[in-house]
Amino acid sequence: MIASIPAQAQPAPTYSWTNLPRIAQPSFRKDTLNVLAFGAKPDGITLNTNAINSAIVACSKKGGGVVLVPAGLWMTGPIELKSNVNLHLKKSATLLFTPDKSQYALVEGVYEGKRAARNQSPISGKNLENIAITGQGILDGNGDVWRAVNKNQLTESQWQEKVASGGVLKDDGKTWYPSEQFKKASVGNRSMLLTDGKTPQDFADMKDMLRPNLVVLTNCKNVLLEGITCQNSAAWCLHPLMCQDLTLRNLTVKNPEYAHNGDGMDVESCKNFLIEGCTLDVGDDAICIKSGKDEEGRKRGMPTENGIIRNNTVYNGHGGFVVGSEMSGGARYIFVSNCTFMGTDKGIRFKSVRGRGGVVEHIYAKDIFMKDIAQEAIFFDMYYFVKFATDGERDVRPVLNEGTPIFRNMKFENIVCNGATKGVFIRGLPEMPVRNIVMAGLVLKAEKGIELTDAQGITFTNVQLITEQTKPVIALDNSSNLTFDTIQYNAGTSQLFAVKGERSQAIRMSNTDLSRAQTKAEFSQGATEKQLVFSATK
Repeated sequence: MIASIPAQAQPAPTYSWTNLPRIAQPSFRKDTLNVLAFGAKPDGITLNTNAINSAIVACSKKGGGVVLVPAGLWMTGPIELKSNVNLHLKKSATLLFTPDKSQYALVEGVYEGKRAARNQSPISGKNLENIAITGQGILDGNGDVWRAVNKNQLTESQWQEKVASGGVLKDDGKTWYPSEQFKKASVGNRSMLLTDGKTPQDFADMKDMLRPNLVVLTNCKNVLLEGITCQNSAAWCLHPLMCQDLTLRNLTVKNPEYAHNGDGMDVESCKNFLIEGCTLDVGDDAICIKSGKDEEGRKRGMPTENGIIRNNTVYNGHGGFVVGSEMSGGARYIFVSNCTFMGTDKGIRFKSVRGRGGVVEHIYAKDIFMKDIAQEAIFFDMYYFVKFATDGERDVRPVLNEGTPIFRNMKFENIVCNGATKGVFIRGLPEMPVRNIVMAGLVLKAEKGIELTDAQGITFTNVQLITEQTKPVIALDNSSNLTFDTIQYNAGTSQLFAVKGERSQAIRMSNTDLSRAQTKAEFSQGATEKQLVFSATK
């Protein structure tokens, strides 16, 4: 049944921890142009859009080099990068993007994997080669002038300050909108998708709601973002789309906790990428892998592949390392290591839904350290769905077709989590279980241990579960070919296993002390005792 879905062609060579992908780095001429020479003024008032863009164009026409932004507060409108240019922000240089929305043109962009009308991004580049933004300065998107905010996301004093700043309230008084136009479009559930021959200008009456991502780089090669702080975006902070040889190094990425769609970095349909040494504290997913949504993503057919993610720290965020839910083009050969997640909603997060399609495979994570995770430390869910105006009809029948998402062939090693609601949660589909996942060397302190539903071929080796709830420690529902080897759990545990469902089969536990549990296992809803085999145990 599973074999009826064609597998994606495997890349060559096959990557591993001893043969990691190689990411080409850009290089630039030493020629430097200072934006001051083009009339820019760092007074926080003068609009420097023309001066900065003129410097970038002049530098590119000369064959490239460095455009220098000295220390100062530089108010500006949208900046467009050009090939062979390194935009370098000195320490204490802040590019503050103007709150005047009329400065941002309506353009064709992408919203969650689909063509959509958007306001022009504060920084953008398309079909470029050899580009960079470097230094120790700050990109500030002035995002609060763009965002709606719910009352329950703010303290009472923050809410009163927001209301006093202008804007309008939803009729129930629980949501603040930047403008009446934004409110009307939001309450009316207007879609921003470019369909039926529509152009961006057709959306002028909802322009205020079309929040831009801070940095959008589309179909670019040899890209470097290094050292800078990216903050206060109206929506996603960093969105490289269909780029090749991408490096995000030593960045600080910040968005308020209440920032709707306030993702840190969304790497979409990119090939050969490196994310290292970054610190993120954001309002949505932090480091996120995407590849398009539903049929449009499948037609694009560009997986996010050949990536290295290492030595990063994530504070607030819906997930530390995330794949999905827009992953219809697939994802593969991604290596995540030496990352710390502190206070995120989830740690390692995979999400999709029927109708997405796509194959996510060969994801490897090791040496991941988590503390105070609000929900699950390791999370797979094939039932993730939030209804947006941009969502069309999808086939959600429980049958195998091109819209069936496939998550398989991964390995997680040396994962430590001190504090979570659940240690491991996997929920696949009856017609397509999450399968062939190896988890080894885990230490998980959580309220609950392991919960698997429609999972197949999952192996746990050398796992320590320190759980508040011990009835059960491991819950299995219609899952098969499971191996538990050398599992440590609390002494005096009430119940080790709860096994449900007639598809729960071929479950093995070995090298584990069973005397620590008052009850080894309970079976229900068609599960039978003979499907759980204990061997080499005490």
